[in-house]
Amino acid sequence: MKKFVLDEIDHQILDILIENARTPFTDIAKKLLVSAGTIHVRVKKMEDEGIIQGSTLSLNYDKMGYTFIAHVGVYLEKSSMTQHVLDNLRLIPNVTVAYVTAGKYNVFCKVRAKSTHDAKNIIYRMDDIEGVYRTETMISLEESINDKKRLMHAIFKEI
Repeated sequence: MKKFVLDEIDHQILDILIENARTPFTDIAKKLLVSAGTIHVRVKKMEDEGIIQGSTLSLNYDKMGYTFIAHVGVYLEKSSMTQHVLDNLRLIPNVTVAYVTAGKYNVFCKVRAKSTHDAKNIIYRMDDIEGVYRTETMISLEESINDKKRLMHAIFKEI
């Protein structure tokens, strides 16, 4: 299977789209001094190759009152309960991310809440899921790094 090769124009397109996935192709074209058709073709090619997988919208949860973030490590009674627990975690909308992990926890989650009281109730719901042995919670004081570009730039330096 032939590896898809990205060039500097592709890199610049990705750089712009990572910053704002809604940037019009015409704006990208003007910035990169190429035609909008070129941008369209290149983005389509990257989508077809699976390099670009959809686009996302970033929400500012703080502005909506969800200022409390906790990371919750979940210990399971048995590893065979993993899928059951994940299915139930999906039913709790405040669990915004869940990873199946190797190491200390079986599952590691990010939880958004309005307050410590709200977080406590969410964590109690998590504890009540059949198959959960116990949870361990870490409170996030500040998100210091959330950079979607650094890894992409490092990958481009490798090729």
